[in-house]
Amino acid sequence: MQERILRLIQIDWEGPYSLETLTDLQDISQDYGIYQIYGKHTVYGKDVLLYIGKADQQTIGKRVSQENWWNTNDSKQLKIYAGRLAGVSTPHEELWSKEIDLAERLLISVHKPAYNSKSLSLIRDAELQDIHILNWGDHRDLLPEISGLRWTSKLDTMEYEIYRYNAIE
Repeated sequence: MQERILRLIQIDWEGPYSLETLTDLQDISQDYGIYQIYGKHTVYGKDVLLYIGKADQQTIGKRVSQENWWNTNDSKQLKIYAGRLAGVSTPHEELWSKEIDLAERLLISVHKPAYNSKSLSLIRDAELQDIHILNWGDHRDLLPEISGLRWTSKLDTMEYEIYRYNAIE
């Protein structure tokens, strides 16, 4: 059996931004990554996580502006948080894109935002099993630490024994 290596993805979150201030997120050198959108939902209430998305090979500001958030009934109250991947050094573009994709999918799978329901059925469990995410900064309602080991089926069939104290007589 091939041993799989845990892939650590760290995300530094910043925000909130409004739709109007998203133009601040146009720095081509760093504004690729993940974003979260908070706002009003008819069932879940006000200021709740509505959507998690990714901006890969385009800035977060540009990507969010391509979506139709201006047409929501509460667009002035939307709050957007930008998540930039962080690490020892910036990886080559192909690896950076892969990490953005994996991070978005695991975050959606774990947090299940209301407007990502279509994406949930497309998530392949096996690809996320060895992903570990650390959320830093203003990560809002996202869990600070997420492990694919915990949130996928990888350990569902694992056999284990409850530890017991065995006194030596």
